[in-house]
Amino acid sequence: MSAELMDFAEAMELFDPVLGLEVHVELNTATKMFCGCANQFGSEPNSNTCPVCLGLPGSLPVVNGKAIESAIRIGLALGCTIAESCRFARKNYFYPDMTKDFQTSQYDEPIAAEGLVELEVDGEVFAIEIERAHMEEDAGKLVHVGGASGRIGDAEYSLVDYNRAGTPLIEIVTKPITGTGAKAAAVGRAYVSYLRDLMRALGVSDVRMEQGSLRCDANISLMPKGTTTFGLRTETKNVNSLRSIENALTYEIRRQAAVLAAGGKVTQETRHWHEEGYTTPGRSKEEAEDYRYFPEPDLVPVAPNHAWVEELRGTLPEPPAVKGKRLQQAWGFAAQEFADIVNSGSLDLIEATVTAGASPAAARKWWLTELARRANETGVELAELPISPAQVAAVQALVDAGTVNDKLARQVIDGVLAGEGEPAEVVVARNLAVVSDDSALTEAVDRAIAAYPDVAAKIREGKVQAAGALIGAVMKDLRGQADAARVRELIVDRLS
Repeated sequence: MSAELMDFAEAMELFDPVLGLEVHVELNTATKMFCGCANQFGSEPNSNTCPVCLGLPGSLPVVNGKAIESAIRIGLALGCTIAESCRFARKNYFYPDMTKDFQTSQYDEPIAAEGLVELEVDGEVFAIEIERAHMEEDAGKLVHVGGASGRIGDAEYSLVDYNRAGTPLIEIVTKPITGTGAKAAAVGRAYVSYLRDLMRALGVSDVRMEQGSLRCDANISLMPKGTTTFGLRTETKNVNSLRSIENALTYEIRRQAAVLAAGGKVTQETRHWHEEGYTTPGRSKEEAEDYRYFPEPDLVPVAPNHAWVEELRGTLPEPPAVKGKRLQQAWGFAAQEFADIVNSGSLDLIEATVTAGASPAAARKWWLTELARRANETGVELAELPISPAQVAAVQALVDAGTVNDKLARQVIDGVLAGEGEPAEVVVARNLAVVSDDSALTEAVDRAIAAYPDVAAKIREGKVQAAGALIGAVMKDLRGQADAARVRELIVDRLS
């Protein structure tokens, strides 16, 4: 249940928030971090496991080279220094999501450190310092059965799926973020959004937050105005949507402010975010010594070759923020229109469609309306639809040429999605071309005039706006395969 909260504006008058964000990015390598098991979401529980990721005696891990490459590219894109040598450690804990009772991670020797990200939020620029980006393996997934919350506290029993155990992870940790004031929650959201776009541009993760391939642990504490000593922090775990990150941070600011203003003390702990709009306590926050880190004896240090690092630097894409500003200006979209494109994950698809010959407006229309609807109906991402940007551009070219209208174009898209061929082939196979023969159109117009003499009389009297009823009749007669503008011209000509 929601705790007592202070009004946000009042909280900002009394306290300065301090943020700390830990973002976990699951890499899209074909196999897991230290074994050859498939790195695949949605498989049957415990089907992608082996002695290594289950920690069975005698099994030995081997580092995934592709994961190392992805980690280096991420570090470079964040402006980090890449370590000349780094090593893995054992993070010991006793939870059932790792059968070996430890997680292989990096502790005092991360592969990347000391980076910087600059964000613009509501016209103000914030510098986010990156402390480290380190490699580790993900834990398994606990499923708590029974009870109302779906959490362990009121569950009847719990099940464990070890498919995720051993999945390659990059954890990106910020230094304490100060000076954000009332924009703290918005800055947190913008930062995670930036990382999501960056990972997608790098091609290292599908960053599907709803599947957990990108998730955020959001730390926040409050300092009384005029002081510089950080307060005790809470860490809201595994927040998996941008909106929830902003809402969870706002809630914690208001909750902690109410506790401190009443003379209480904030408990340093983990918190759980509930989509109904509040957090609840988890467990007391462990310190590093509680995990008893020690170097992983079964893995040699990782020492990236300098020439290889520089080669990878040359593969970095244009930064998403720079690319966004360039494309928004080139395409002439308003800020909100372009934000809709970015938030939908369709920027690369629209860019490719424009490159294939469609106008930016047409590309945006198809991907953000018709195709977005199809993706939602089938429960897939836009990029997973069986239609390419070149095919979408070809559909628009048919519209521009007058071969089909928008209504018929949607049927063409149906055909392409059904695997019936290229757009032009679908038009022929389904007989979808617009009727362009004026004699056929005129015959249909005459039939409509005869069927609706009262409407025809109004048009003869000069009430041209009444032509809509006749246009609709003609379109129905010709199964939508007519140019409405040409039909209108013929109606007016016949009745003038």
